[in-house]
Amino acid sequence: MRYELKIAARYLRSRRKSAFISITTFFTAIGVMIGVAALTITLAVMNGFEANLRSRILSLTPQVQVVRYGAMSNYAQVQAAADKVKGVTGADPFIIGQGMLTSTTAARGVVVRGIDPANRWATSDLRRYLEHGDIASLNPPASSASPTPPAAIAIGEIIADKLHVHTGDEVRLISPISVAGGEINATSAPFRVGAIFLSGVQFIDETVIFMDLRRAQEFFGRQRQVDGVEVHLASLDDTWKVTNALRRVFPFPPYRVRNWIEINQAASAGFAMLKRVYSLVLMLLIAVAAFNLVAMLIMVVMEKRKDIAILMTMGATAGGVRLIFIIKGLIVGAIGTAAGVALGAAGCVTLAHYHFIHIPREIYGISTLPVAASAAAFAWVALAAMALCLVAALYPARQASKQLPVEVIRWE
Repeated sequence: MRYELKIAARYLRSRRKSAFISITTFFTAIGVMIGVAALTITLAVMNGFEANLRSRILSLTPQVQVVRYGAMSNYAQVQAAADKVKGVTGADPFIIGQGMLTSTTAARGVVVRGIDPANRWATSDLRRYLEHGDIASLNPPASSASPTPPAAIAIGEIIADKLHVHTGDEVRLISPISVAGGEINATSAPFRVGAIFLSGVQFIDETVIFMDLRRAQEFFGRQRQVDGVEVHLASLDDTWKVTNALRRVFPFPPYRVRNWIEINQAASAGFAMLKRVYSLVLMLLIAVAAFNLVAMLIMVVMEKRKDIAILMTMGATAGGVRLIFIIKGLIVGAIGTAAGVALGAAGCVTLAHYHFIHIPREIYGISTLPVAASAAAFAWVALAAMALCLVAALYPARQASKQLPVEVIRWE
């Protein structure tokens, strides 16, 4: 073992006349521990919120969508070609329209999304958020009873509350439609509330409704046409890889392929910025604790001036003396960082298994804090904390190496 490490470890031990310095060392390590633990837990919770929000948004909005300039009438061929791309688990055609949904007491502007209820990729995620009713009700009735009963739709819980309707109640959808000659006519039809869902994403729950694809084509006057094909991915980590593969299959023009990152670019950028701000603020907390090392090491240097002088007269170099105090600072930082990582990991496990912190479900869509701990996040927090401790130790170590043995021994 090198003598620098032995001496640095010896300086960590408590002695009666240096008890104050030892206490300062202890609280410096505690400060680093608290900062590291706070940052790791915060990042885990932020990652959990991001993953949960992304999952809920992407369950009811496209992961990757293939659209065509003008109407897409060959959507069956597009769907079949998309299914063959590696990384794609399924595809389903969709149609988008806007209208006014009314009940006997209220009205609400909505975005209508026509889907194929028989396509499991179109409804598998939607089923997870059902509060009342059944997605199977969106299928057109098999009987040819006269008069034909109103087709069923699925609406968000916020829409249901605003319109004061429940499953089985009848509503009316009104929508403007452009016709030949530039004229605009309004079309309307009665519908039955077949299902009510709650995704936890406000703009979806208060604006989006789902109906059978063929009924949407009839209602909006787009027989045998769709607006695009939604593609479902095996893994979101392969988003860009699959997107580029689809762009080779469906070149621009006339097709356009967009993924969820491009569609939700503002939300993704905003969440990333929020994480960076939180990380910066909590990293400052670690920096405050780390730079307590400066004061602690300066006190050690002042106390050990005679020891330093004797070491240098015995042949220790300035670099060796500098290394002693750098090692001491790194040891204190490593102890605090390791304890902080352990405390952060314990906090994440506790939050994940014992849901004792509750949040408003109507706002966040979940009732407890989501936690998604990442080994990479723990690693970079630990490395950042150690880097700050190293920087904090440089100045005191440099001052210790500049001691002149003759001057120190003369006056002490």
